Parts: sequence; C-alpha cells; structure tokens
Amino acid sequence: MKHNHAPTDICDYEGSDYRERFWTAERRYEDLAERHALRALLPARGHALADLGAGFGRLADLYSGYERIFLVDYSRTMLRQARERWGSDPRFTFIATDIRRLPLADSSCDAVVMIRVLHHLREIDGVFQEVARVLAAGGSFLLEFANKRHLKAIGRWALRRQPWNPFSLEPIEFAELNFDFHPVYVERHLARQGLTIEKRRALSLFRWAPLKARFSPAQLCRAEAALAPLASLYPLSPSVLLRARVEKPAGAALGQLVCPRCRRTLTLERLGAKCEACRLLWPSIDGVLDFKGGPRPF
Repeated sequence: MKHNHAPTDICDYEGSDYRERFWTAERRYEDLAERHALRALLPARGHALADLGAGFGRLADLYSGYERIFLVDYSRTMLRQARERWGSDPRFTFIATDIRRLPLADSSCDAVVMIRVLHHLREIDGVFQEVARVLAAGGSFLLEFANKRHLKAIGRWALRRQPWNPFSLEPIEFAELNFDFHPVYVERHLARQGLTIEKRRALSLFRWAPLKARFSPAQLCRAEAALAPLASLYPLSPSVLLRARVEKPAGAALGQLVCPRCRRTLTLERLGAKCEACRLLWPSIDGVLDFKGGPRPF
C-alpha cells in the first residue's frame, strides 16, 4: 500500500492490515522456513542489531542474544504493532525512517537483517551503501530477496507462458514496486559496497500449494533443512537468504543513534531524539522515533 505522503519509490504500509491479511495460517510454512534459515546464518550474539523493514516485529524473538535492537520501518502503523509486543523490553528502539537514510552511527551494528524488503526497492545500491556504513568491522548482513531464477519461472519461460527470461540479470517488476532479482545481480551490487558473500541459502523450496496442503509446515521445514546444503549451491528457490560481511577498520560507535543532518550523537528523551548541535528534536510518537517527518527546534 502506498501512502500519499511517501516518496514514489517507497512501498509504504502505513494504515495497512498486512499482518492480518498476509501472515495467515496458509503462510505458516514460509514463516517457519525463514526463521529456521535466519537462526542458521545469524550470529547468535552481539551488541547491536538493526532489522530494516522490520514491520510488526515478526522475527524479533530471534534476536535474544543482542543487547540493543533497532526495529526500523517506514510504516508507523507496523512499528506501533511491534511496540505493542516488544515495547516493555528496554533493548528495543522503534524507528520510522527511510532505510536509505538511517539515523545510526557509522560502524554501529554487529548485524543487520533485511527480510522481505528488497523486492520493494527499485534501486538497491543506496540501501546496500547504508548497510555497509552502519555495520561494524566484521559485521554480518542477513539479506533475503525474491529470486528471479526460480523453478516456476524457468518452467513458465520454457513453455513460453511468460515473456521474460529468468536467467537474464536485470530485475523484473512483476507488479508495481515488486521486484524479483537474479542472485548474481544482487551479489554484484553487494560487492560494489564492499560486502562479501559468506553463505547462501535456498529458501522456501516447497512454496507450492499442493505440497503445503499435503504436509505440515514442520514436515516441509525438516525436508528443506535436509536439502538446503545441495539446493543452496545453485539456488532455484522462490527466495534466497545471503549472509555478507564487510571488512573495514574497527569503530567504537556500537548502538549509537545520530542526527540525520549533522551525524552527531542524539540524546534520547521522553519527547524524542535530540540533537544538541542542530538544536532539533525528532519526536517520539506512541513510542516510535519519527524520522519520516521533519524535526522541530527546541
């Protein structure tokens, strides 16, 4: 859903019933598969983690080993839902912002997670650049994306039921602001920002209605885990999960929020995040730090 105040290249879920409409019992397998893969690839512990496009905090229970957790989304609606569940835990900070302009310090996160987000981005270099900036030395980037080179697309193309070639590198926009990406295309753009692939994981191998009707989500996930080492060598699955690492000099800004304008450290108060250098306050609305709108002077 696009909000009328959103930039034209952002898919804004403001006011959406996405949680209730999309994450139904029919998608229990996809949820379990993503959780299993994320557990396998995400470092278990760290100081600070940022979940970009966190939505209503669906995966936040997987971050228990991190001392500070930033749930970031463009939708205030989604973040308010996340806060209803996680707001009592002081480790969590809820941030409404464009993920291409993060109010996080350089080298501030041990891990960055981005699941079910890339397919809404027309231009991906900007967000990869931000990820590389905020990752600490040796930090891990966990990225899921919709795979253009998947078996169903290959079959449809071979039978001439779709015009686009699943083996060509350019993204395909199958609906407005919904893209499938070729794995090589994604990896090349990560490399441009100094992000090196460490692990690849084929994801949601059994995303097919007849299989989901015949077998339980747990059974499908067990089968997927058994096949993952082989299937991940050349992923033909609907989704792919990557773990990338950035190499850079060590920094000392773990967990710090900074002013989007001057990059000075922000002070968190009841009313919001204050920049003493700019004399500006980004407000906290219903417990969500709002960097979507403009700040106000103090």
